[in-house]
Amino acid sequence: MERDNHQEGEPQGVKICDPPSESNPPADTLATSLSLLGNHMFPDPVEGNDSSAANKEEPAESLISDITLEEPSVYAEPHSNQLTKLETEMGNPECQNQSTDRGAEDTADNDQSDSGEFVVTVLAKAKLEEQGLGVKGRSSPLLEAGTEESPAFMSHREEDVTADSWRQHRKHVFVLSEAGKPIYSRYGSEEALSSTMGVMMALVSFVQSGDNIIRSVYSEEHTVVFLQKGPLVLVCVSSSRQSEQQLRDELLYVYYQIISMLTQASISRIFEHKKNYDLRRLLAGSEKILDGLLNLVDSDPSFLLAAVHCLPLASSLRDSLSQILQKAITPNLVFSILIAKNQLLTIIQEKTVIEDTRLEPADVHLLLNLIGASSAFQAGEIWTPICLPLFNPDCYFYAYISYLDPPECTVCLLLLSTDKEAFYAVAECKRKIEEAMLAQNSLSLIAKAQSYSVSQVGVSDLRHFMYKPFDVPDNFRQLTQFTSPEMEAPYSSEEEKMRLLDLYRYMHSRIHSTSRPLKLIYHVAERETLLAWVTSKFELYTCFSPLVTKACAITAITKLLRWIKKEEDRLFIRYPPKYSTTPNPSKSSRGGKSDQQDSTDNGFLSLL
Repeated sequence: MERDNHQEGEPQGVKICDPPSESNPPADTLATSLSLLGNHMFPDPVEGNDSSAANKEEPAESLISDITLEEPSVYAEPHSNQLTKLETEMGNPECQNQSTDRGAEDTADNDQSDSGEFVVTVLAKAKLEEQGLGVKGRSSPLLEAGTEESPAFMSHREEDVTADSWRQHRKHVFVLSEAGKPIYSRYGSEEALSSTMGVMMALVSFVQSGDNIIRSVYSEEHTVVFLQKGPLVLVCVSSSRQSEQQLRDELLYVYYQIISMLTQASISRIFEHKKNYDLRRLLAGSEKILDGLLNLVDSDPSFLLAAVHCLPLASSLRDSLSQILQKAITPNLVFSILIAKNQLLTIIQEKTVIEDTRLEPADVHLLLNLIGASSAFQAGEIWTPICLPLFNPDCYFYAYISYLDPPECTVCLLLLSTDKEAFYAVAECKRKIEEAMLAQNSLSLIAKAQSYSVSQVGVSDLRHFMYKPFDVPDNFRQLTQFTSPEMEAPYSSEEEKMRLLDLYRYMHSRIHSTSRPLKLIYHVAERETLLAWVTSKFELYTCFSPLVTKACAITAITKLLRWIKKEEDRLFIRYPPKYSTTPNPSKSSRGGKSDQQDSTDNGFLSLL
């Protein structure tokens, strides 16, 4: 155990690269690029080659205080007050061959459309535009019918990127192509940020020219993390206390959400054909989905723990719901998922499929975000292609989405099939499920289900906790889950909730540190005491009142673990049911060759 009464600081060792050579460009040029990026992003400009801040006898590369390569290096003290660390990684051939072609820009369709309509029609719309049959600039049918963007969403898009208020945002996320074309920005319009993204891509290209990969840049108040996935470059600029790995994981979620709408194969093929393609053509209207995802990442610990939050439910009721789903099946139905109040009620899956793989929490998070991003899904029955990037990034499932309790719309049924022509068969499954739930009065019982209070645990001074079990039955195929009570006083306000989540993120980064992983941390903060503990059976984060001692905290955790063990059938899906209907389930297996890939007329993928 480590007693931790301070915040994690910057790494003590500082590494610099070898002297400049043809394959390792001078660092003063790199410093200039970093300064340009700092001038665009940070309220205070990044220091450049300032003779008063650097020793005159030191070489130019000393201006960049920390460049980490995967090769032997020497140590030196940092010389810049603004830039403290730039990490690069050697020898990735995929990134060495990236193109920086910046051809003439295409005309982009920048009209905002509702995200629900987007996932159904945008691919067909793009294909019609390319064939000259569509009308560019026309708003979506949902917008014409009166569906408007929320004022908050529009204000983010129209925000002045030169204002201090824009720079003061806690976290910026940018997506651009390797040709420097803007694709997405969390705040401000992509057009207004084209020069900023151009500087980012120039920095990426400059480091690649030395056979390296830029991974992160540290300043006094900001961390800039870069992630390159195929032809897409994702950048996060954060002033939060999150670790580099946590920010990189969040960028991965953004990438996966884009893949879920277009598939990895489609994006690769598009940019192989035209490197300076404007991907906003295909993603027009998806901004709400990406914005919603980033809001969830900031506020939902599910993403931090890489686990799904289940709604606490009596095991008898959960079992009866599972049996209802299990009986309402049709050929090529792979997953049946029931969701209530944005939490998982139950999930059943084709048993032959899960012999090859399992549904990952990240895919469930993307589905939940997609459903919650737009009220369009509450309008009726939705049939839309959707890719699950961690299950198979190159092909589509076909998702049937319908709420079972209009107009409240808190209980949602999600059925995933591999057959794009199966809408009526899957809709009949939904009808059977509705009838069975009505007969058993299931909806009213689900409406009464609530998250629990930490006071129900019966442990004094315990304010909050997050528990993620590992010792679950059939762990290899089981969906990773966690449980957590509602946040209550003193964490009732949004500001206090975010502060507690930041403390959890800090503890998580210490526990999962790549350089010095820990098993147990006792951390005394200003207004609370926290204890994190990881074993082969669970991962646990707890928050106590500030005067709790280490001995008292360990005793309290013992009581907490006993309570969780007693309630585990109510808190978790212990034995997810299975069924067998799919004639050829290998079509949906990870890495398998699906009909969406083989057939030119099966799925929206053929429209590209």
